[in-house]
Formats: sequence, C-alpha cells, structure tokens
Amino acid sequence: MPKSDVRIRPLQRSDDRSGFRSGNIDLDRYFQRYAGQNQFRHHLGTTYVAVTAERICGFATVNPGELTADSIPKSLRARLPAYPLPILRISRLAVDERDQGKGLGRLLLKAMFGMALDLRDRFGCMGVIVDAKPDAVGFYEGLGFMKLGVTSGDLGDRPEPIPMFLPVQKIAQAAAR
Repeated sequence: MPKSDVRIRPLQRSDDRSGFRSGNIDLDRYFQRYAGQNQFRHHLGTTYVAVTAERICGFATVNPGELTADSIPKSLRARLPAYPLPILRISRLAVDERDQGKGLGRLLLKAMFGMALDLRDRFGCMGVIVDAKPDAVGFYEGLGFMKLGVTSGDLGDRPEPIPMFLPVQKIAQAAAR
C-alpha cells in the first residue's frame, strides 16, 4: 500500500476498531475498548488513525503534558525555567500486523510532530515524549529520542514503558529539510 493512499485523521465514534491487531495485546485492547471512551467521554487524549479506504491501519494517541527541567538531559537544560514545561505526549502508537514494515509508524509520528510544532507556535511546547515499549526503544533512538529517567511506577508483570524525549528544535530542523 502506497503511503499516499493513507490518511491521518482523528478517531471517529463510528470507526470499526474490532479487526485491528498489532501483535501487542495491551495496545490492541486499549484501541478496541478504551480509545473511544478516553477521547469522547473522558477527554483524556485524542487518538489519530491511519486509514485507507478499507480499514484502520494504525493509530497514535496523544495528550498534552508537562515535565520539569531537571528531568531533561543536562545538555538541554540551559536557561530553562524551574516551572513545569509543556510537551506533547504520545502515549500509544501501533500499526496493524498486516501493515507493519511499510513506514506507517513513521507516517503517524510525522503527523504527531506536526502537532507538536503547531502547539509550540500556538501555546508553547518544548518537545515530544513517547512511552516506548522496551522493544521499540531502538526505533525511537534512531529518530533522535533520548531516554528520560523513570521517577516512579510499577506495572507488575508487564514491562515498564520507557519515557523518551525529542526536543521540538530537532523536529523543526527535520521539518525544514
């Protein structure tokens, strides 16, 4: 499937999510059961979907967030204020198994990076944080994300997501090329 056949848009109440399978049961369960209620009932985040004429091929859920300067790598802290700093958090991202390896994850990220630049210009946004699954850390590092320290949390028998940060300046530089 050519990327030109894929559109990125907000999840709609009428979207059929039942056939989506990423290979990660937690991401699939979230998308099928909770993405709609988090977006339409609780207003906790917005899910964007990659769609073709036939079906949903991938999704990314985003919400605004904040972090403190002391949680950012020292090399980026120069002259940052001590109060919480605005960021865009990508809390979940998945691609259907049938479409993995075709660049849809990068396409979804590119759309989310565009949102981060818009947030920067409209309200303030210093970067993007992803909650990376352990097996996706290399993918995000290849895009320039840096690991952040985990301050607390315990998911029991599930692997902890690894918070990773990409400064908005790097996103802007990449968009300008």
